[in-house]
Amino acid sequence: MNIKLILALMIFCIYSCSSNSQTPDIDEADLELFNHLKEQAIEKSTEDLVNTLAAEMGNKKLVLMGESTHGTSEYYTNRYLLSKKLVEDYGFSFIAVEGDWTAIYKLNLYVRGKNNYSSGEEIMKTFDRWPEWMWGNREFLELVQWLRDYNSERSFNDQVGLYGMDVYGQWAALEDLKSAMLVSEAEYSNKVLDHLQCFSEHKGDEWSYARGVARRMIESCEPDVNWAWRSIMEAYDLSQLTENNYPTYHLLQKAKVIKNAERHFRLSSIDSRDSWNSRVSHFWNTVNNLLVFYGPQSKGIAWAHNTHVGDARASMMSQHGQKNIGQLSREALGESNVYILGFATYKGKVNAGSSWGESMKIMEIPPAQRNSWEHLLNEISKDQFVLLFDSGDRYFPPLMEPRGNRAIGVTYNPQQESGNYVPTLLAHRYDAIWFIGETSSLVPIK
Repeated sequence: MNIKLILALMIFCIYSCSSNSQTPDIDEADLELFNHLKEQAIEKSTEDLVNTLAAEMGNKKLVLMGESTHGTSEYYTNRYLLSKKLVEDYGFSFIAVEGDWTAIYKLNLYVRGKNNYSSGEEIMKTFDRWPEWMWGNREFLELVQWLRDYNSERSFNDQVGLYGMDVYGQWAALEDLKSAMLVSEAEYSNKVLDHLQCFSEHKGDEWSYARGVARRMIESCEPDVNWAWRSIMEAYDLSQLTENNYPTYHLLQKAKVIKNAERHFRLSSIDSRDSWNSRVSHFWNTVNNLLVFYGPQSKGIAWAHNTHVGDARASMMSQHGQKNIGQLSREALGESNVYILGFATYKGKVNAGSSWGESMKIMEIPPAQRNSWEHLLNEISKDQFVLLFDSGDRYFPPLMEPRGNRAIGVTYNPQQESGNYVPTLLAHRYDAIWFIGETSSLVPIK
């Protein structure tokens, strides 16, 4: 064969292959949407993306940072870097995470130099409620250690707090509250102990308690825990509490965790929607009370799963009557005062259990399903980028059509991927999305 012909064929093949590799693997109907998002995508280094997002978030009352799994290293690291930037440069007051109040409060005292633990790692090793890896990991430890160093140079009233906003961890809260009542001189202390006894009898077996109440086999503890909570709350005026009332605030929150946990579990055997909504209402009430506690100029950060932070009204959740902290905070504070950041990945590895309470495994996240948001975003870039959404995006017709947004929880089965997508209006659910093509698993504290 002629040498010139061979060279010509080689050049044609190289050009043809290169051109084909740049053709997005999407349906023709999605081309307008793809081109719009590709034009909007901000592809920069992690540091530059942090700076870009922080500038958007800096003047907000509340910033919600999501995650599409509970076991992705990059999500924790990037939320840490963003939170650090918001605290240092924009004066944010506290960080709340989707964790237990009592457990995370140990870290709060540690970062403020107020307990005897030698390290954040030592505290994380005390976390014994599954899934321990969620807040017992090296990535979160980076935030804890930085926050301790940051606070060490500031007066107590200027320090940044770290809190858990979840309704779980009720048994630890119950034991702490009982211990506080035993040494309290308040008139109501003994009666509170008596009323807490009902729920105490079910310690460690909340699901059996819920089923028993639903089947009318046992009496509900609702009247008792509500009485205990009201008695403690009526003794204090939350709006008058200041940084100097930390022990009192901690006491009130533990009582609230017990009351709301009892309700959450009791409803779980009756109505899953009401049970879900009772939990997310606790999220929002905890964060809102922290905003009140820190004063009128306070600004807060909250970390939770995308299913909690991404406005439920812009997803299929709303059709099931489910709300979340994204919706509740936008409704209460106004959309202009809340910033919601979602995270997404195309493939990678993740920490999860095969079922509730099972040992943690490192699992493969397979490539996202075709026609999902993650598949489309991966065609824009295999690396990482951020999309910032504005009113123009929200009224752009192709962005007003829902498609699946991946959601992986603490339990996961990669073989049943079809159930891990929430139909979502992306530009309405989030103010921004940070996409990372391939992600890695967390490094647990052992």
